[in-house]
Amino acid sequence: MSGHSKWANIKHKKGAADARKAAVFTKLAKNITVAAKNGGDPDFNFSLRTAINAALNANMTKDAVERAVRRGTGDDGGGQIEEVTYEGFGPGGVAVIVEALTDNRNRTAPNIRHVFGKHGGNMGATGSVQWMFDRRGVVRAEGDGIPEDAEMALIDAGADDIVAEDGDIVISGPVESLQKIQETAERFGLRIGSASLEWLPKDDVAVEESVREALVGLLEALDDDEDVNAVYCNADV
Repeated sequence: MSGHSKWANIKHKKGAADARKAAVFTKLAKNITVAAKNGGDPDFNFSLRTAINAALNANMTKDAVERAVRRGTGDDGGGQIEEVTYEGFGPGGVAVIVEALTDNRNRTAPNIRHVFGKHGGNMGATGSVQWMFDRRGVVRAEGDGIPEDAEMALIDAGADDIVAEDGDIVISGPVESLQKIQETAERFGLRIGSASLEWLPKDDVAVEESVREALVGLLEALDDDEDVNAVYCNADV
């Protein structure tokens, strides 16, 4: 089984507290726009439905959600937003993957490179760290545990790892099982915080105290970039 992205869980929790910030809404809108490229009806587009639910849970207005959908379907103009993945190393040699949603690679790539360098890391080539991670479908729900019948149903739906982590239940499985896992979790009344594809480390690595502060500074700075959608690392932070 894969390791767990502790940083992803930290940011998931922090997101609720930061939801009023304009940058957070911008990122949520970009997620909706990208998902809507494959169809503007959330009843027939699982990724869009998930993105819209995340936005509404963060108190984004329905008007803003609808504008983001129209931009994705091409009904509202605007520049094309594309998904770009960057890889690099943080302090202590920690592997870092950055997922960005951008309408201008010539802006985003230099910004990400600058953040890495400023915080004692360096951006690497494509494939430099990705091999240390697995692409997984991950559902994060509120709670400290689930009933046995729900756990068995989730396993039948494709989940192969279910753990309680800091007040959340983290359920993961193969990419192709994400939708079924989420629908099963909802059927058993679990309150879903997020459901998405994530990069989970194959192995968590310990971080020396001497570099922990610098590493957290790098991860926070990357997350604060408006173009960055998600940040993953293989450190037990």
